[in-house]
Amino acid sequence: MPDILDIFGPPAGAVEYIKEKKIGEGTYAVVYQGWAVPIVKISPEDKSKEVLPDKDKEAVAGKRKIAIKKIKVNRSAWKDGMDLASIREVKFLRELKHPNIIELIDVFSHKTNLNLVLEFLDADLEMLIKNKPLKFSAADIKSWMLMLCRGIYHCHRHFILHRDLKPNNLLLASDGQLKIADFGLARDYGDPKRPMTSEVVTRWYRSPELLMGAKMYSGAVDMWSVGCIFAELLMRVPYFAGDTDIGQLDMIFQALGTPTEADWPGMKHLPSFVEFKRYQRTPYSQLFTAAGPDALDLLDKLLQFDPLKRLSAADTLDHFYFRNSPRPTPPEKLPRTKSTEHHKQAVDLPSDLKIAGMPPPAAGGGITLGKRPRPDDTTGETRPPKLRQ
Repeated sequence: MPDILDIFGPPAGAVEYIKEKKIGEGTYAVVYQGWAVPIVKISPEDKSKEVLPDKDKEAVAGKRKIAIKKIKVNRSAWKDGMDLASIREVKFLRELKHPNIIELIDVFSHKTNLNLVLEFLDADLEMLIKNKPLKFSAADIKSWMLMLCRGIYHCHRHFILHRDLKPNNLLLASDGQLKIADFGLARDYGDPKRPMTSEVVTRWYRSPELLMGAKMYSGAVDMWSVGCIFAELLMRVPYFAGDTDIGQLDMIFQALGTPTEADWPGMKHLPSFVEFKRYQRTPYSQLFTAAGPDALDLLDKLLQFDPLKRLSAADTLDHFYFRNSPRPTPPEKLPRTKSTEHHKQAVDLPSDLKIAGMPPPAAGGGITLGKRPRPDDTTGETRPPKLRQ
């Protein structure tokens, strides 16, 4: 099997990547804040001579703040699938160029590491949700939902499942744009269908079919997560926050009612199906008192038990919720957190790591740099860039 470092090779040579400080570390990766600085030619006559601009000068033309995700590569990594996941992450991010998906700027090998160079984003949606002094208008929520659905629609158009959508995987740029990040669990799908693991998606955002062990699934698992995020934006707390998989299902059934075979045909044939106490549905209008009927209709169609009845990303974007008043807030006018304490570029997290108040991440999930869990991604070229410590 080829070495992963041989696959990607060195970086593009027109830029120097300067590491500034470490902002996160996990089992397989370290993330640094840094700068991408163009290499300056001495003169047009002698193009072979290059000089690096002073890294301490703030006003370097084309200088860009970046995150460098350094993945530790070794031979044993092939055995646990880490390198394969890294290759997938790079492949998908190279393919998924979109304003609402994190940008992979470059990817290259350096010594024994694989380096992903990503756009630098210092906030995520979870930070805003938890910042109670910030007030969300209906137009603000609609704007975030629109950007999220556009990004996931782009993924599904390319037959890619994200499989770990949650607020702290939705990063926020300085211009207000929402960016889907952390493609470490993403997989391509389509025809012919093939079985996939059900051990994906952070528990609070995991669909009922995954909680019951489904191996054959589609973009509907991402759309359930979108519904959970929508509910969280409306409530400012997670809608379903179970401590175990069984507890998660119980919370879902308490809120939405216990499904019958008529509600969800084939449910009893899922690998981990168990009978639950019969709960009656709690009307959305009793829980989401400030939400309009169009928002509640969209929420209901996203949180359908039967994956075949759940709205697709395309149908979600076509829902009348997005056409009705109020119009979505322009991204640059959305609420912003004033805090710069938390850094939101993240890395792979040990599967047994517990974070207070959060469900365990899905296998291969990320950790937040700063105080909470959060991961990221990027893309590359060839010919190793100069990398300063």
